[in-house]
Amino acid sequence: SGVRRGPAMTNVLTNPAFDDATRREHLYRGDVVVYGASPATLALVQFTRDLVEESFDGRDPQTAQYTMDVHEYASLLADLKPRFIHHPRCKELLPAILTERGCDPERTYFDVPRLRTSTSDGYLTTGIAFAFHPHRDTWYSAPLCQTNWWMPVYPVTSENVMAFHPRYRHQGVKNGSRRYDYAEWNRTSRKDAAKHVGTDTRDQPTPEEPVELDPQVRVVPEVGGMMVFSGNQLHSSVPNTSGRTRFSIDFRVVDIDDVAAGRGSRNVDS
Repeated sequence: SGVRRGPAMTNVLTNPAFDDATRREHLYRGDVVVYGASPATLALVQFTRDLVEESFDGRDPQTAQYTMDVHEYASLLADLKPRFIHHPRCKELLPAILTERGCDPERTYFDVPRLRTSTSDGYLTTGIAFAFHPHRDTWYSAPLCQTNWWMPVYPVTSENVMAFHPRYRHQGVKNGSRRYDYAEWNRTSRKDAAKHVGTDTRDQPTPEEPVELDPQVRVVPEVGGMMVFSGNQLHSSVPNTSGRTRFSIDFRVVDIDDVAAGRGSRNVDS
């Protein structure tokens, strides 16, 4: 089934039956695909919750921001997030999710998963819990055939997810991607993330002209539900006003045949 919007809007396709090749064509055109929870995604949710709740040591991770000093909180995330990202269990669970969704394991390549946090009411929006401005992943050197896979670890609402900005599906935005050096970012800026509390001075590709945030599309998947979209889709973090910290997982995927053939979304501004 699908929700079809007007010509300037994003098509949100729910639990489509088509294969991976057809899905990628839709994603490259700017559609968003949403799947319900599955055995493989729920296994990743449970593993992640166990790791998160162990780190918060008896505190509710969704409300711990109200009882912790912000520097202590950033330090906790600086330990938790790399442990999750590089945990060998993730490298077992992600291929299971992709296989379940029809990807060919011989042709599908994935990046290590990221554990994201979006705290409520501006508690921590920099560094290790960076709140993303409107951007395309392709501004950060992502290939045009990259697809992004995103899922919530705890229940989410429209007040703490992300927004897509479909006005810019095929309309360019002047941005700082010309200055961005991914190798330099990995060498210096990524490892310094936890030092940026209150302000974030790292040079990231941002819009260099006003961006109209409306119309916007916010998708609210169930816990373990998976949202898939192109890395070339303009999206941003929603200012979290929900009163709860959002924990989510995302990872990036490419099909090696699309890489070799140069298939992907159209480069409008990177």
